[in-house]
Formats: sequence, C-alpha cells, structure tokens
Amino acid sequence: MTKFAQTYPTDLKYTEWQLIENFFPSTHMGRPRKWEMWQIINAILYVVRTGCQWRMLPKDFAPWQTVYGYFRRWKKQGLWERINGALVMKVRVKAGRKAEPSAAIIDSQSVKTSEGGEERGVDVHKQTPGRKRHIVVETLGLLLIVLVHSASIQDGKGGFQTLQKLFDKIKRSIYNGHCRLKLIWADAAYAYIVEEVRKHFGWKLDIVRRSDKAKGFELLPHRWIVERTFGWLGRYRRLSRDFEHTVSSSESVVYIASIRRMLKLATN
Repeated sequence: MTKFAQTYPTDLKYTEWQLIENFFPSTHMGRPRKWEMWQIINAILYVVRTGCQWRMLPKDFAPWQTVYGYFRRWKKQGLWERINGALVMKVRVKAGRKAEPSAAIIDSQSVKTSEGGEERGVDVHKQTPGRKRHIVVETLGLLLIVLVHSASIQDGKGGFQTLQKLFDKIKRSIYNGHCRLKLIWADAAYAYIVEEVRKHFGWKLDIVRRSDKAKGFELLPHRWIVERTFGWLGRYRRLSRDFEHTVSSSESVVYIASIRRMLKLATN
C-alpha cells in the first residue's frame, strides 16, 4: 500500500477512510492495481467539491478515465447509496439517537441543467429549466434518499415517487427490514398526497403551512431542516447546477456530497 497522505483539502483522512474501507474490495482478479481505492475516492471527492470536469482532474490523481470508470461502476452497483445509508445510522448513534429515524422531512430543489441529458423540463412555478432534486432527510438533516427527475413534474407527484423509493429501500432491509419511520413533514405543495402516503406506506404526512400574515422570510418548524441540508449540499460545486447526463449520475453526486459531510461528522 502506498503512503496514505493528504494532498488537497477534499482528501480523506485515514480515520475517515477506515469508516468506508470495507465497502471496497481489497482483492480482485487480473493484474495488480496501480491505484489504491482511497486514491480513487479522493479524486471523485475532488470533482464533486470543486465542480471540475472529469477530464480536468489534476495530474496528482489517477487518470480521469480510471476515476470515472470506478465512479460509473459503483453508481451502477448502488454503492454510493449503501454507504450513505450506513453512515446515516453511524452518525445518528454518535449523536445519541437511535440508528433508524422515526421522523423525516421532504422537499425539492429545482436546478438548471447543462446542455443535453435525460429527464429535462421546466418548473413552471419557478421558471427554472432543468431538473428537480427531491430529498428526504431525518431530523438531523442527514440524507435518507434522493430522487432526481424532470423539473416539469409537480412536487406532489415527484414527492410520492420519492417516498415510494424510500419505502422500497426500507423493504430491501437497509434497516434490517424494520421501519421506525412514522411521520414526515412537508410543505403545502404535498397536501394532495397526504391520504395516498397514509394508504400506501402507513406514514403520516404532516403539512407545515406558511402563515397567511407572514411577509418575507419565515422560519417554519421542521421545514428549515431540509432547507439547511440543501444549503450544505450547495457547498459542493458539482451541485451548483446539474452537469450530469443521466439522473442516476445526478443522484450519485448528491450521495457523494452527503457521504463526505457525514465522514467529517463521524470522525470529529
């Protein structure tokens, strides 16, 4: 193994790498690896944090074709989502909470896309051409699920699809088949799916409404948590808009940003 060293601020510390090392096999068939797995992860983190193109990776890293190849392979394997789920439980336990959340918050964010790509549309309310990122977070603001879709899809429909994805994820035993989740807070855009959510998933969708008398910014109970998470994710320049050609790549970048933040929380 080559010496574990930090070259860029985005690089993993050794203690952070130890938390996710077991997700990456140490042995493989074929010729010996030239690059360690933590070096590949560092390169991917650099792209996500700085927003640079894959082809513009500094020469300190592995060749961009190698780095992108691993990113794409792990995306197809669902690895980023699995690592994110494991870190959510670890960070919650460290914070004195139970590993599985009982409450969550859902919201969406419309972002412009770069040229080309699938699932593009226009958010008619915000006049934003591109895609929507639908996320569900638990009460610490940790990411539970992300779904990227066309910006033309209304929040209610997109929100139901996101909760369906979360429900299926739980059924696949990411929480050992046990679901503590009972309550989800949302804004008024999700009001018309309240009964559907209760009927299909058994969850209470609690609508947190803005006061009719409020003018300008208003800090709303619970909803500020998911808005803060969007703020955290916004620090990663690859998420400043949607640069990805596929929605699966878009979702992976969100998970990677979430993973990077939780690694810091878990080791501090």
